[in-house]
Amino acid sequence: MKQLVSLLFLLLCCPFAMHAGRIVTDTIQSRVLGAPVVCNVYLPSHFEDGDRRYPIVYLLHGFTDDYTAWRDRGQMQTVADELIESGEAAPMVVVMPNAGGADIMNVWNGYLNLPGWAYEDFFFTELIPTFEQRYRAIGDKAHRAIMGLSMGGGGSTMYAQRHPDLFSACYAMSAWLSFDGKNDYPKESRPYLLQEAVREHSALRFVENADPSTSSGQALLQQLRTVRWFFDCGDDDFLFDQSVRIHQLMRDRNVKDELRIRNGVHNWEYWHQAIRTALPFVSREWER
Repeated sequence: MKQLVSLLFLLLCCPFAMHAGRIVTDTIQSRVLGAPVVCNVYLPSHFEDGDRRYPIVYLLHGFTDDYTAWRDRGQMQTVADELIESGEAAPMVVVMPNAGGADIMNVWNGYLNLPGWAYEDFFFTELIPTFEQRYRAIGDKAHRAIMGLSMGGGGSTMYAQRHPDLFSACYAMSAWLSFDGKNDYPKESRPYLLQEAVREHSALRFVENADPSTSSGQALLQQLRTVRWFFDCGDDDFLFDQSVRIHQLMRDRNVKDELRIRNGVHNWEYWHQAIRTALPFVSREWER
Protein backbone atom coordinates (compact mmCIF):
# COMPACT_ATOMS: atom_id res chain seq x y z
CA MET A 1 0.00 0.00 0.00
CA LYS A 2 2.82 2.39 0.88
CA GLN A 3 4.45 1.66 -2.50
CA LEU A 4 1.19 2.45 -4.31
CA VAL A 5 0.79 5.72 -2.43
CA SER A 6 4.40 6.66 -3.22
CA LEU A 7 3.87 5.92 -6.91
CA LEU A 8 0.70 8.03 -7.03
CA PHE A 9 2.54 10.87 -5.27
CA LEU A 10 5.33 10.78 -7.85
CA LEU A 11 2.87 10.78 -10.72
CA LEU A 12 1.00 13.77 -9.31
CA CYS A 13 4.06 15.79 -8.32
CA CYS A 14 6.31 14.92 -11.25
CA PRO A 15 4.09 14.92 -14.35
CA PHE A 16 7.07 14.96 -16.71
CA ALA A 17 9.00 12.15 -15.03
CA MET A 18 7.34 9.44 -17.14
CA HIS A 19 8.18 11.26 -20.37
CA ALA A 20 11.71 12.51 -19.71
CA GLY A 21 14.37 12.59 -22.35
CA ARG A 22 18.02 12.11 -21.53
CA ILE A 23 21.39 13.59 -22.33
CA VAL A 24 24.23 11.34 -23.48
CA THR A 25 27.88 12.31 -23.84
CA ASP A 26 29.49 11.27 -27.11
CA THR A 27 32.83 11.85 -28.83
CA ILE A 28 33.81 12.24 -32.45
CA GLN A 29 37.42 11.73 -33.46
CA SER A 30 38.08 14.57 -35.89
CA ARG A 31 40.56 14.10 -38.70
CA VAL A 32 40.22 17.79 -39.61
CA LEU A 33 41.21 18.93 -36.11
CA GLY A 34 43.43 15.99 -35.32
CA ALA A 35 41.72 15.68 -31.93
CA PRO A 36 38.59 14.27 -30.31
CA VAL A 37 35.59 16.57 -29.85
CA VAL A 38 33.16 15.81 -27.03
CA CYS A 39 29.46 16.61 -27.35
CA ASN A 40 26.38 16.32 -25.20
CA VAL A 41 23.29 15.12 -27.07
CA TYR A 42 19.72 15.47 -25.85
CA LEU A 43 17.50 12.56 -26.90
CA PRO A 44 13.73 12.87 -26.49
CA SER A 45 11.58 10.43 -24.59
CA HIS A 46 11.19 7.01 -26.29
CA PHE A 47 14.11 7.67 -28.65
CA GLU A 48 15.25 4.05 -28.21
CA ASP A 49 11.82 2.56 -28.83
CA GLY A 50 11.87 2.54 -32.63
CA ASP A 51 13.47 3.85 -35.79
CA ARG A 52 11.73 7.23 -35.93
CA ARG A 53 13.80 10.06 -37.41
CA TYR A 54 13.88 13.47 -35.70
CA PRO A 55 14.49 17.12 -36.45
CA ILE A 56 17.80 18.31 -35.06
CA VAL A 57 19.12 21.43 -33.35
CA TYR A 58 22.75 22.44 -32.93
CA LEU A 59 22.98 24.37 -29.65
CA LEU A 60 26.24 26.33 -29.24
CA HIS A 61 27.82 27.51 -25.99
CA GLY A 62 29.64 30.76 -25.29
CA PHE A 63 33.22 31.93 -24.85
CA THR A 64 35.07 30.16 -21.98
CA ASP A 65 32.24 27.62 -21.60
CA ASP A 66 32.20 24.10 -23.00
CA TYR A 67 29.80 21.34 -24.07
CA THR A 68 28.51 20.90 -20.50
CA ALA A 69 27.25 24.48 -20.14
CA TRP A 70 23.78 24.07 -21.63
CA ARG A 71 23.19 20.87 -19.67
CA ASP A 72 24.52 22.02 -16.30
CA ARG A 73 23.93 25.76 -16.25
CA GLY A 74 21.16 26.17 -18.81
CA GLN A 75 19.08 23.22 -17.53
CA MET A 76 18.39 22.40 -21.14
CA GLN A 77 17.04 18.88 -20.51
CA THR A 78 14.41 20.08 -18.03
CA VAL A 79 13.27 22.83 -20.40
CA ALA A 80 13.14 20.53 -23.43
CA ASP A 81 11.22 17.84 -21.53
CA GLU A 82 8.62 20.33 -20.32
CA LEU A 83 8.14 21.98 -23.73
CA ILE A 84 7.90 18.68 -25.59
CA GLU A 85 5.49 17.22 -23.03
CA SER A 86 3.24 20.29 -23.24
CA GLY A 87 3.28 20.26 -27.04
CA GLU A 88 5.00 23.65 -27.29
CA ALA A 89 8.05 22.06 -28.91
CA ALA A 90 8.46 19.08 -31.20
CA PRO A 91 10.40 16.00 -30.13
CA MET A 92 13.92 16.69 -31.31
CA VAL A 93 17.57 15.78 -31.01
CA VAL A 94 19.79 18.56 -29.68
CA VAL A 95 23.57 18.42 -30.22
CA MET A 96 25.73 20.54 -27.91
CA PRO A 97 29.30 20.36 -29.28
CA ASN A 98 32.45 21.42 -27.49
CA ALA A 99 34.17 24.52 -28.91
CA GLY A 100 35.93 26.06 -25.94
CA GLY A 101 36.97 26.03 -22.33
CA ALA A 102 37.92 28.27 -19.45
CA ASP A 103 41.68 28.15 -20.10
CA ILE A 104 41.48 30.47 -23.09
CA MET A 105 45.26 30.72 -23.59
CA ASN A 106 45.69 26.95 -23.97
CA VAL A 107 42.27 25.80 -25.21
CA TRP A 108 40.80 26.72 -28.57
CA ASN A 109 37.56 28.72 -28.35
CA GLY A 110 35.35 29.51 -31.30
CA TYR A 111 33.31 28.14 -34.19
CA LEU A 112 35.25 29.75 -37.04
CA ASN A 113 38.32 28.45 -38.81
CA LEU A 114 41.45 29.63 -36.99
CA PRO A 115 45.09 29.07 -37.95
CA GLY A 116 45.78 25.51 -36.84
CA TRP A 117 42.16 24.84 -35.81
CA ALA A 118 39.66 24.56 -38.68
CA TYR A 119 36.54 24.20 -36.55
CA GLU A 120 34.04 25.34 -39.17
CA ASP A 121 35.39 22.75 -41.61
CA PHE A 122 35.07 20.10 -38.89
CA PHE A 123 31.51 21.17 -38.06
CA PHE A 124 30.18 20.84 -41.59
CA THR A 125 32.25 17.96 -42.99
CA GLU A 126 32.42 15.72 -39.92
CA LEU A 127 30.12 16.67 -37.05
CA ILE A 128 26.87 17.18 -38.96
CA PRO A 129 27.01 14.04 -41.14
CA THR A 130 28.31 11.80 -38.35
CA PHE A 131 25.85 12.81 -35.64
CA GLU A 132 22.84 13.03 -37.95
CA GLN A 133 23.42 9.45 -38.99
CA ARG A 134 24.24 8.31 -35.46
CA TYR A 135 21.14 9.91 -33.92
CA ARG A 136 18.60 9.36 -36.70
CA ALA A 137 18.11 12.95 -37.79
CA ILE A 138 15.76 13.61 -40.69
CA GLY A 139 18.77 15.32 -42.18
CA ASP A 140 17.39 18.06 -44.42
CA LYS A 141 17.29 21.86 -44.26
CA ALA A 142 13.61 21.87 -43.36
CA HIS A 143 14.28 19.95 -40.13
CA ARG A 144 17.64 21.38 -39.06
CA ALA A 145 18.14 24.49 -36.90
CA ILE A 146 21.02 26.21 -35.15
CA MET A 147 21.11 28.40 -32.06
CA GLY A 148 23.47 29.56 -29.36
CA LEU A 149 24.46 32.21 -26.84
CA SER A 150 27.12 34.94 -26.99
CA MET A 151 30.02 33.45 -28.98
CA GLY A 152 27.65 30.65 -29.91
CA GLY A 153 24.98 33.18 -30.92
CA GLY A 154 27.47 34.76 -33.27
CA GLY A 155 28.63 31.36 -34.46
CA SER A 156 25.09 30.22 -35.19
CA THR A 157 24.37 33.44 -37.12
CA MET A 158 27.56 33.22 -39.15
CA TYR A 159 26.97 29.55 -39.91
CA ALA A 160 23.42 30.21 -41.09
CA GLN A 161 24.60 33.18 -43.17
CA ARG A 162 27.37 31.19 -44.84
CA HIS A 163 25.37 27.96 -45.18
CA PRO A 164 21.73 29.05 -45.63
CA ASP A 165 21.01 25.91 -47.62
CA LEU A 166 21.48 23.81 -44.48
CA PHE A 167 19.36 25.53 -41.82
CA SER A 168 15.66 26.31 -41.62
CA ALA A 169 16.04 28.58 -38.58
CA CYS A 170 18.61 30.42 -36.49
CA TYR A 171 18.02 31.68 -32.93
CA ALA A 172 20.84 33.91 -31.64
CA MET A 173 20.91 34.84 -27.94
CA SER A 174 23.03 37.79 -26.76
CA ALA A 175 25.00 37.24 -29.93
CA TRP A 176 28.63 38.27 -30.47
CA LEU A 177 28.21 39.29 -34.09
CA SER A 178 31.21 41.51 -34.76
CA PHE A 179 34.47 42.73 -33.26
CA ASP A 180 35.57 46.28 -33.92
CA GLY A 181 37.44 46.99 -30.71
CA LYS A 182 41.01 46.86 -29.52
CA ASN A 183 42.55 43.42 -29.19
CA ASP A 184 44.17 43.25 -25.74
CA TYR A 185 45.44 39.68 -25.98
CA PRO A 186 49.02 38.84 -26.99
CA LYS A 187 49.37 38.73 -30.74
CA GLU A 188 48.90 35.25 -32.24
CA SER A 189 47.51 33.89 -28.97
CA ARG A 190 44.36 31.80 -29.23
CA PRO A 191 41.94 34.49 -27.98
CA TYR A 192 43.65 37.02 -30.27
CA LEU A 193 43.08 34.73 -33.26
CA LEU A 194 39.45 34.26 -32.26
CA GLN A 195 38.78 37.99 -32.05
CA GLU A 196 40.46 38.54 -35.41
CA ALA A 197 38.32 35.79 -36.94
CA VAL A 198 35.15 37.43 -35.61
CA ARG A 199 36.36 40.73 -37.03
CA GLU A 200 37.04 39.15 -40.43
CA HIS A 201 33.73 37.25 -40.57
CA SER A 202 31.51 39.90 -38.99
CA ALA A 203 27.85 38.94 -39.25
CA LEU A 204 26.98 42.64 -39.39
CA ARG A 205 29.30 43.34 -42.28
CA PHE A 206 28.00 40.23 -44.06
CA VAL A 207 24.53 41.80 -44.27
CA GLU A 208 25.91 45.29 -44.95
CA ASN A 209 27.80 43.93 -47.98
CA ALA A 210 24.71 42.22 -49.42
CA ASP A 211 23.94 45.04 -51.85
CA PRO A 212 20.38 44.67 -53.19
CA SER A 213 21.28 46.80 -56.22
CA THR A 214 23.56 44.05 -57.59
CA SER A 215 22.62 40.63 -58.92
CA SER A 216 25.02 38.90 -56.52
CA GLY A 217 23.61 40.84 -53.59
CA GLN A 218 20.05 39.99 -54.60
CA ALA A 219 20.94 36.29 -54.84
CA LEU A 220 22.56 36.34 -51.41
CA LEU A 221 19.60 38.11 -49.81
CA GLN A 222 17.23 35.63 -51.39
CA GLN A 223 19.20 32.83 -49.73
CA LEU A 224 19.04 34.60 -46.37
CA ARG A 225 15.27 34.86 -46.75
CA THR A 226 15.03 31.06 -46.73
CA VAL A 227 16.14 31.06 -43.07
CA ARG A 228 13.93 32.11 -40.16
CA TRP A 229 15.94 34.50 -37.95
CA PHE A 230 15.43 35.41 -34.30
CA PHE A 231 17.71 37.70 -32.26
CA ASP A 232 17.16 37.77 -28.49
CA CYS A 233 19.13 40.11 -26.22
CA GLY A 234 18.79 41.74 -22.81
CA ASP A 235 18.33 45.50 -22.60
CA ASP A 236 21.40 45.82 -20.35
CA ASP A 237 23.58 43.34 -22.24
CA PHE A 238 26.91 44.76 -23.44
CA LEU A 239 26.18 43.23 -26.88
CA PHE A 240 22.74 44.85 -27.10
CA ASP A 241 23.71 47.24 -29.93
CA GLN A 242 24.85 44.39 -32.16
CA SER A 243 21.49 42.61 -32.00
CA VAL A 244 19.66 45.87 -32.73
CA ARG A 245 22.01 46.65 -35.60
CA ILE A 246 21.60 43.31 -37.37
CA HIS A 247 17.83 43.63 -37.03
CA GLN A 248 18.00 47.06 -38.69
CA LEU A 249 20.18 45.73 -41.49
CA MET A 250 17.89 42.76 -42.08
CA ARG A 251 14.81 44.98 -42.13
CA ASP A 252 16.41 47.44 -44.55
CA ARG A 253 17.17 44.57 -46.94
CA ASN A 254 13.75 42.96 -46.63
CA VAL A 255 15.05 39.89 -44.80
CA LYS A 256 12.40 38.99 -42.23
CA ASP A 257 13.63 38.46 -38.69
CA GLU A 258 12.38 38.78 -35.14
CA LEU A 259 14.05 40.88 -32.46
CA ARG A 260 13.24 40.23 -28.81
CA ILE A 261 14.47 42.67 -26.16
CA ARG A 262 13.76 41.68 -22.58
CA ASN A 263 14.94 42.91 -19.22
CA GLY A 264 18.27 41.28 -18.53
CA VAL A 265 22.02 41.10 -18.86
CA HIS A 266 24.60 38.69 -20.26
CA ASN A 267 23.97 35.78 -17.92
CA TRP A 268 22.41 32.36 -17.49
CA GLU A 269 19.22 33.69 -15.96
CA TYR A 270 18.53 35.38 -19.29
CA TRP A 271 19.54 32.43 -21.48
CA HIS A 272 17.54 29.94 -19.42
CA GLN A 273 14.45 31.96 -20.33
CA ALA A 274 15.58 32.44 -23.94
CA ILE A 275 15.80 28.71 -24.61
CA ARG A 276 12.12 28.46 -23.62
CA THR A 277 11.35 30.71 -26.57
CA ALA A 278 13.95 29.24 -28.91
CA LEU A 279 12.78 25.62 -28.97
CA PRO A 280 9.12 26.45 -29.78
CA PHE A 281 10.32 28.96 -32.41
CA VAL A 282 12.23 26.36 -34.40
CA SER A 283 9.49 23.79 -33.87
CA ARG A 284 6.96 26.07 -35.53
CA GLU A 285 9.27 26.36 -38.51
CA TRP A 286 9.43 22.58 -38.86
CA GLU A 287 5.63 22.43 -38.97
CA ARG A 288 5.37 24.72 -42.00
